[in-house]
Amino acid sequence: MKKLLVLCVMAAGTAGLIQMNLSQGQSSAPKREAIPEPVSYREVVKKVLPAVVSIEVKVKNTRLGDSPKKRPALPDDPRIPEEFRRFYEEFKNREKEEGPSEGVAGFGSGFIVEANGVILTNNHVVEGADKVDVFLHDGRKFTSTDIHGDAKTDLAIVRIKAKGLPTLHLGDSDAMEIGDQVLAFGAPFGLTGSVTRGIISAKGRSLRLNFYEDFLQTDAAINPGNSGGPLINLEGKVIGVNSAIKTRNGGFQGVGMAITSKLAGQVMDQLLKHGVVRRGYLGVQIKDVDDQQVASRLGLKDAKGVIVTQVLDDGPAGKGGLQAGDVIVSLGGKAIKDGKDLQFTVASLPLDKPVEAKILRDGNEVSLKITIVEQPKQFGLAPGIPPRNRPKAGGENDMALTGLGIEVGDLTADLAEKYGYKESAKGVIIVKVDRNSLGFQAGLRAGMIVNKVEKKGVQSASELKALTDKADLDAGILFQVQAPDGSKDYILVKKS
Repeated sequence: MKKLLVLCVMAAGTAGLIQMNLSQGQSSAPKREAIPEPVSYREVVKKVLPAVVSIEVKVKNTRLGDSPKKRPALPDDPRIPEEFRRFYEEFKNREKEEGPSEGVAGFGSGFIVEANGVILTNNHVVEGADKVDVFLHDGRKFTSTDIHGDAKTDLAIVRIKAKGLPTLHLGDSDAMEIGDQVLAFGAPFGLTGSVTRGIISAKGRSLRLNFYEDFLQTDAAINPGNSGGPLINLEGKVIGVNSAIKTRNGGFQGVGMAITSKLAGQVMDQLLKHGVVRRGYLGVQIKDVDDQQVASRLGLKDAKGVIVTQVLDDGPAGKGGLQAGDVIVSLGGKAIKDGKDLQFTVASLPLDKPVEAKILRDGNEVSLKITIVEQPKQFGLAPGIPPRNRPKAGGENDMALTGLGIEVGDLTADLAEKYGYKESAKGVIIVKVDRNSLGFQAGLRAGMIVNKVEKKGVQSASELKALTDKADLDAGILFQVQAPDGSKDYILVKKS
């Protein structure tokens, strides 16, 4: 707060100085009219509230924790009171007639997007539901089992049998800017019809809650029960779906997250059309190029692009000629700046049609044709993890790399087995790393295979040592390394 006040004072002082100088000169500065803040948001609220719903999730259960058909008979034990026997038999008979009871498993919010009864909400609100009860703002209640969700984005739709319902329209979340005012609607702690006010605090946030994420951050209060409710701009359009909070005490602390309307609209359209979301699949594991020096060595003008650390077996990437160590710079005509960008691009590409991939391989640009296929249902990003430091196996050809603090050796069958590589694996393996060395600080670890040094392939420890001895540590030495799962990465070892 202190810092904010200082900045305001500085801004005011600067403006005053400019005005004084101009008044002594030829002209005065043009007066800027202040934009008035709305006195009330009542008109927007009146427009939005009728289309906001509360959702109660119901799941089947049984009163005594077992299926009625399997309810055991009471043992022939004289110590069991006759009164309890009669109650138990009556209960069994009634349960057979009525079926299993239902319990409330959760509560959340949603909003109507189509007048014929389509409701958009969070997947975590309705996940696992046998049915849901939907409560409208006007007091009507509907029950539905027509539920379709997408766990990878945490979005879902619910259909109720109705006509002529009030609706909300999805706005343009991309057009929102940090500082724009927004309203959050929902039922925090079950308090239906609640509205809170705030601003867009940030865009493009990721909390690693879902596989695909594009959050708007807001300081409009969001609490348990708000999930699935709309985040509204001052035009009364939905620019986000309230989904999560970042908190240390379980309650709202000024950091709320809403899934962008852009992502919500894409998912909703597929759920309405197919009941599921069909996404493209490339079949690679990746890593962002987040180091400008590494980017320069790889031939990138800036740190934009993703490194392919592993090409999965029988996937589209492998069939199209993509290799571990390649850097993807564009796909389907769209420039790729990072891993998130690649994820969303691949997911949106047409299925079973070839697209052009532009890559950098050892500094040279290569174009490939890759046919995107449908993503497997259980697909998830699982980056390769470098193996932990392990005891040195020892070998006659082990060599210390001058100034790097590591020792390397020719990969033998015993070493391959020890570090988890396939028996057919070949190359040079790091067998020891000094924890206080430049190599360790850069990320080199025992158990990694070195494939290339300065983009040149190496087949033996002596060949690798010859290349590193000639290289300039002040400028840095670029290694391409491989882990036992086949994933590859680039590591720059530099004195500074």
